[in-house]
Amino acid sequence: MKTILHVSCSPRGQDAESYRLSQKIIGSLLQQEPTAVLVDRVIGDGSIPAVDADYALSQGSAADVSDQGSMILSEQLIRELESADVVLISTPMHNYTVPSTLKAWIDHVVRARRTFNVTAAGKVPLLRDRPVFIAIAAGGRFSGERARQPDFLTPYLQAILNMIGLYDLTFFSVQGTGSNPDAIVKTRARTHQALEDHFASVRL
Repeated sequence: MKTILHVSCSPRGQDAESYRLSQKIIGSLLQQEPTAVLVDRVIGDGSIPAVDADYALSQGSAADVSDQGSMILSEQLIRELESADVVLISTPMHNYTVPSTLKAWIDHVVRARRTFNVTAAGKVPLLRDRPVFIAIAAGGRFSGERARQPDFLTPYLQAILNMIGLYDLTFFSVQGTGSNPDAIVKTRARTHQALEDHFASVRL
């Protein structure tokens, strides 16, 4: 039985465009794996604090502070990620990049000597690869011919997730949510069609 980990990052919760897109992806995943277990990790409410001094100490040395401070939460989030067969991250784009809620989650799960090692040749990932789907909502347009703003979100997520061993990344986005309602309907339809085409050709 497969486990799907859904990391939901919008402060708007279930009203968010990224959350609605994530539900389309979850529906497609469950069509392929009806018995899959869905684990919801809601972080858009700010429930994950920034890493603390104990965490920082662990990164700067081999000190064992695994049972102190935010290291406890870090270990819980890493084990949750390790247990997942499929990962889904639904997130808005804030100021051209990831929201602070998602950055906090990343800071907890991207941890030296736990999800990656530092060697003379560079950083070496420690997690096994698996499919990762990323559902993005943006008020402006950051890709395609009509792009009008930079995109620091997708290259950052690709780089940081690759660093811990997650390479099988698929991005879906609803862009231009700040446009008029008719334009939003059209961009949703294009995104949903791309999603259906993807799952029609790919088996997990």
